[in-house]
Amino acid sequence: MMACVHLWTMGLMATMVLSISLATAEDSGLPVVEGQKQSPVEIVKKESHPILSRQKRDWIWNSLYVEEEKPAPIAYKIGQLRSSKRVEVKKFKIDGEGANTIFTVDDKGDLFVTRSLDREEKNAYHLTARMYDGNDKLIEDSGHFVVQVTDLNDNKPIFPRTYNGSIMERSMIGTKVVEVRATDADDPTTANGELSYSLTPDGDLSSFEIDRVTGVISCKTQTLDRETRSQYVVVVKAQDMRGRDYGNSATTSVTITIIDTNDNIASFTQKRYELKVPENHKLDERIGTLELVDRDQIHNKQPIFNISREYSKMFSVKLNPNKDGNLMLNEALDYEKKNSYTFDVKVRENLINLHSPPDNINSAVTTAQVTIEVLDVDEPPVFSQSKYTFSLVEEQIVKNIGTVTAKDPDKANKNIRYSISEKDCPIGINPSTGQLFSLRTIDREEESRLLFHVKAQEHPSGLESFVKVNITVQDINDNKPELRVNEIYVCEDDSTDTVIGTLEATDKDEHSNTFTFSLYSSSSNFSIRNHGNKTADILVKQGPFSLDDPKDYTLDVRVDDGGQASVTKLVIKSCRCDARRIIKKCKADARRMGVSVHALIAILLCILTILVIVILFVMRKRYQKDSLANMKNSGEIHEQLVTYDEEGGGEMDTNGYDVSILSSACHDGSLLRHPEHRPHPSLYAMVQKPPHHAQPTACKGDMAAMIEVKKDEADHDRDGIPYDTLHIYGYEGPESLAGSLSSLESSSSGSNVDYDFLNDWGPRFRTLAELYGVDGSDYYHEY
Repeated sequence: MMACVHLWTMGLMATMVLSISLATAEDSGLPVVEGQKQSPVEIVKKESHPILSRQKRDWIWNSLYVEEEKPAPIAYKIGQLRSSKRVEVKKFKIDGEGANTIFTVDDKGDLFVTRSLDREEKNAYHLTARMYDGNDKLIEDSGHFVVQVTDLNDNKPIFPRTYNGSIMERSMIGTKVVEVRATDADDPTTANGELSYSLTPDGDLSSFEIDRVTGVISCKTQTLDRETRSQYVVVVKAQDMRGRDYGNSATTSVTITIIDTNDNIASFTQKRYELKVPENHKLDERIGTLELVDRDQIHNKQPIFNISREYSKMFSVKLNPNKDGNLMLNEALDYEKKNSYTFDVKVRENLINLHSPPDNINSAVTTAQVTIEVLDVDEPPVFSQSKYTFSLVEEQIVKNIGTVTAKDPDKANKNIRYSISEKDCPIGINPSTGQLFSLRTIDREEESRLLFHVKAQEHPSGLESFVKVNITVQDINDNKPELRVNEIYVCEDDSTDTVIGTLEATDKDEHSNTFTFSLYSSSSNFSIRNHGNKTADILVKQGPFSLDDPKDYTLDVRVDDGGQASVTKLVIKSCRCDARRIIKKCKADARRMGVSVHALIAILLCILTILVIVILFVMRKRYQKDSLANMKNSGEIHEQLVTYDEEGGGEMDTNGYDVSILSSACHDGSLLRHPEHRPHPSLYAMVQKPPHHAQPTACKGDMAAMIEVKKDEADHDRDGIPYDTLHIYGYEGPESLAGSLSSLESSSSGSNVDYDFLNDWGPRFRTLAELYGVDGSDYYHEY
């Protein structure tokens, strides 16, 4: 039956289109050939003029249609290409969309379709045609024509997405919930693509309806109640062919949520609440919970609690996260004073957001009775005050500063023992009575306030508590005032009563607010004027003042605070100033240099270090001299006459002769020593610088005899050294660091020895005399 309906529809549409095309051709003045009556789908041929602008007029076009999805196992004819020209047509050619593939044409101009077409892929094909005669001569140039694909109802409606909606409970009838839309790929201008919406019995039909054309779902009742039903599901059907039964259809489920409003009031779950609370329960903490029930969602649960006025200070109610009431303790419980409490608590809703009237207005429990039983607890001692404050006078031993008292709040009333928590506290406490006393004197300037904790402990249970004690140390006048002053100077031209400086005093004691300034010793030049507070001025009493005056100006200032006094010496400089008392030049004052203890210690350490270095240096010198003496064979090393084997010989190759033997020459006049003779003093002792009042003496004969004997011995000694090779050692020894100690080099004017007597010893001592600065004229005058 569906196939018959489709064929009937297609024939009807083709007839209508053909009639419209013919009418259009007649209105435009185009000639219509008689061949049009033979077939409604043939193309009428029209003669054309050779001019290009008139060629299109020769084609006779009728609308061409192809039925959608029509099978084409064999190509079938859909129309014919015709022209108004009366020529024998031999050949046709087509170009455009699907030309020579989907559409073909034969030599008679018949147009064929070679395969099945889908309108949803392409609903029209645009082509052009040319006509040639038997000689392949172009008769009609390209003319445009369209092949339309007629629609079949071969597509079902589709819902592009899932739809959900929501609506407030108690909404009015007609309130829009959600709009549902479906699509259909068929031609929307035909019944194939026109959709109609409806709700199916598969969903809920009691509270909602849908518009058949727009697909808008709306409420059809005003009694929606979230507490009764919070969600609905409706099934929407979309059907083409304007909703006729033979049309294609599709369905979708739409979930509708009911939004809550505050249309119920909170209600207690019970009419009586009984709670047990220990008496030591902490303040501002929960005692118990007053549970509520509210059918609305939690954001619409807005209870307000009220407690009886006489208990509203001791107890309160706070909302918890579930918006139930937490009963809170505001004041401490005391089992010994009161062991139970009974009061009423009322609850109501916030009227601003409440939907009136509430659904449960007749069934809600809005008043509940609360009974609290206080439980006895063994409590620690309780002090009579939360904090104790006392005072004592400094520098005194006080036996009774004050008393700290505590008691056991329980009926047992146990004994209390007191102690101080801080170690090394200068305050003691009587363990039985709590009386405070001082253990030592206290200096207010070091400790102006004492802060410690007293522990009260029950005996013998051990429960304890603490309290803070603050003791203020009272001041006495036990400190001398101290004078503070800047540098003070006086100008040469300062007149009488000129203020040259200001004095200021301080005192470690706190009560000293006024000081009296005075001169401890009278001064002829200066005076002091008190200001009556902590300052005073120094004034010029009498001048003049001069920078040439050798004396310094000083003042002994006495400061008295009413109980203690101090004297301070002030030094006043003398200066030359300009008219505004700006210093130009001051006399250099002799200041006493004070040395600090650290500087004194440093100086002593430096001196000690220097002494140690000097001692070590002297000891080293002595050690070097002793070492050198041990290296010598002779006992006397003051001076030696040394002979060398050759000129310029080294020190270590010489033979030394002790010159001390020469000292015998001036002692007894003999160079010979005999066993019977006693030893004589050395002649060297005689060779000293004589006193200035005595004439120098010499033993010329004895010395000459000695030299002769020595000369004779040297002449008979084959290994002896000639006497004309006399060399003098200028140093103590080869390793000596002390320099020359020989008296042979003492011929300078600074020498204490006069060697002028060597001129009396003869020509042989000429060289020696010259070495010691003996004047040659005196020598030759002598001989």
